[in-house]
Amino acid sequence: MSNNPPRTRMTGVQRRGQLVDVGRGLFAARGLDGTTIEEIAACAGVSKPVIYEHFGSKEGLYTQVVDFEFHILLDSITGALTEEGKPRVLVERAALALLTYIEDRAEGFRILMRDAPPSQPEGAFSTLLSQVTARVEHILSDEFHRRGFSAQDGAMYAQMLVGMVAMTGQWWQDSRQPDKHTVAAHLVNLAWNGLTGLQKDPELKSEA
Repeated sequence: MSNNPPRTRMTGVQRRGQLVDVGRGLFAARGLDGTTIEEIAACAGVSKPVIYEHFGSKEGLYTQVVDFEFHILLDSITGALTEEGKPRVLVERAALALLTYIEDRAEGFRILMRDAPPSQPEGAFSTLLSQVTARVEHILSDEFHRRGFSAQDGAMYAQMLVGMVAMTGQWWQDSRQPDKHTVAAHLVNLAWNGLTGLQKDPELKSEA
């Protein structure tokens, strides 16, 4: 008689979560085209029909993984941008939100930077940056109005600012040096002070 305890059957929600986790790891390592449905099934310990039952196809699972990561990152950045604070502090928090996501969910970030799912043919990361830019533009508009600058200039600067943060995040994904707080401080140092007004040892105002 076996002493092994009976295996607990997963609920549908638990199974979907497991498959999303397995898919995330494989898609991050190999991309959509480099991952087979057989590999996903083998890693999850299920048959291929189980994956089809829950997601319809490999692409369906990939879309779910991307959507899941997309909303985690978008909610994190927009949450930072909607808190109370001066524009500079909000930009600091948003930069930290991106770097923290990269630090905590490296696989998810690799996926967002890779193949576009059918639901977002223009690319998940591009879609996310467009939404974040709209929010940053709204924040900068008040600051630009106060300084007598045009709203059109605010829209252009929002593109520049978000692009700078995004490109730095992609670089930091692999380097991880210096630490995220230092990177965020230098990002905002350049964004806020410009090259001619750079501080030698910048610090985050939001952590003062």
